[in-house]
Amino acid sequence: MINKLFAFTQKEIRGMHQAAYVLAVLTFGSQILALLRDRLLTHTFGLSGELDLYFAAFRVPDLLFVVFSAALSAYVLIPFVSERMAGSAERAQHLLSQVFTLFSVAYLFAACAIAITLPYYIDTLFPGFTVAQHQELIMLVRILLLQPFLLGVSGIFAVVTQLHHRFILFAISPLLYNIGIIFGILALYPLLGISGLTWGVVLGALMHAAVQIPSILASGLAPRLTGMFEWRELGVVIRDSLPRAFTLSMQQVTLFVFVSLATIIGTGTVAALQLSYNLQSVPLAIIGMSYSVAAFPLLARAHAEGDFERFRHEVSAGIRHVMFWTLPIIGLAVVLRAQFVRVILGSGEFSWNDTRLTAAVFAVFVVSLVAQSLHLLCVRAWYAAGNTRVPFFTTLATTAVIITLAYIFTTHYAIIAPFLERFLRVEDVANTQLLALPLAYSLGTILGVGFLMFITVRTFRIDRMPLHTSFARAFAAMLAGSAVAYAMLQVTVLVFGTHITLWGILAQGLTSGIFGLITIFITYALLKSPEFADLHRALTRRILKTQPVLGEDTPRD
Repeated sequence: MINKLFAFTQKEIRGMHQAAYVLAVLTFGSQILALLRDRLLTHTFGLSGELDLYFAAFRVPDLLFVVFSAALSAYVLIPFVSERMAGSAERAQHLLSQVFTLFSVAYLFAACAIAITLPYYIDTLFPGFTVAQHQELIMLVRILLLQPFLLGVSGIFAVVTQLHHRFILFAISPLLYNIGIIFGILALYPLLGISGLTWGVVLGALMHAAVQIPSILASGLAPRLTGMFEWRELGVVIRDSLPRAFTLSMQQVTLFVFVSLATIIGTGTVAALQLSYNLQSVPLAIIGMSYSVAAFPLLARAHAEGDFERFRHEVSAGIRHVMFWTLPIIGLAVVLRAQFVRVILGSGEFSWNDTRLTAAVFAVFVVSLVAQSLHLLCVRAWYAAGNTRVPFFTTLATTAVIITLAYIFTTHYAIIAPFLERFLRVEDVANTQLLALPLAYSLGTILGVGFLMFITVRTFRIDRMPLHTSFARAFAAMLAGSAVAYAMLQVTVLVFGTHITLWGILAQGLTSGIFGLITIFITYALLKSPEFADLHRALTRRILKTQPVLGEDTPRD
């Protein structure tokens, strides 16, 4: 049994759509655990000051993670390591060892410096917290500084994992990460208090890296500490990785600013912001991340071989399939926001008003789901083409727009409040000023990604007509599905009543969602969507076979 399980994790998956579907299934499992994790947190704390502290404590370590760890992760290193593997496995291993050593030394130095100096500026970073909360926050941040180091090592391991197309193993790591956090909530929090939550995070990060060790050792590419540096070669890697590190750090800077502003708005707002962001990240991870991860090795190989027709085909296919899934999900998520949030998070200390506020923030976040997913795919297309500057500058501009809008909307919230609160039906809920932050995020993201899409399509000479047609089909499916879901929601309210019970809310959401999904797929079938045909073909084959799905490996006329 153990041998079969190990063999399953080592299975190679080739073909973009097959790999994307495998990643999506395993990512879905990881997201289920993530939702269970958040439910346990809300059950225990509700939208409280303690949960605010826990989520705020991630902001400094997460920013460090993208600056240091993500700078030298798979998407930067795969092209370099792949090129060296063609000549010598020893050269590839030596490059990984140099990166591993440099990362370890640089990160540990920075983490120690932050741990020592944090008390001097913690009140500036999070102005809404009290002095006592600042002291507790310092302790939590110092523990969590271990997490980026472990995830960074895991990211370096993932270079080897993805080069061997072991996407199953790659996707298992987040499952173990969330299991560690859940263990912290259930077992360590009762023993250690709130610090037990952060020790659970560290345990999860450790398992995230450890699960890849057997495969790494067997590959012969395991990185190790070294004192021999080829600075010219390493300098090229660092030169190309820094723009990516800064690109990824923009997202963390945005969240940092949002959390800082949320601490001023009121108690529980940091928790509501982070919980809703986590919820909208579920479809983003399942769809956007799965397609971008699966497409990257194919794009990198096609570009390296000079097969630009194949490159354009894969980018176009990825964009069309992302729109195929994400646009209808936006419609269903907005309509069924309260049912979704209540079923996932609504227990224990998480009140109905907590549900309404979190659901409203979630709905505004999820409007930008298609833009966020396309951003992941387009950025990796540029990385595969060896260009990190375009993603950096477009993301920098997008971040500047988002942060500017966040300050404008929070400062002048009274202007937009009547429309926003009436549309989301939260006029009588406290701290609705928080809605200004996801509104800024969604609007800024849509504008920024729209520009990135424009230059991506133009630069790589991708045919626009199939993209426009796919968008029109997906938009029509979104309107049809959300309209039917809304109508069924009104019917189910009459059938099940308006009592706020778990089973009543679940019945409302499930019934309405099923009818909405059926309508979406009927719409796609009537409109003869080629993406729907691809889905049908993929599901009628054994997904774990390595044969490519028709249409994914050869350009389609």
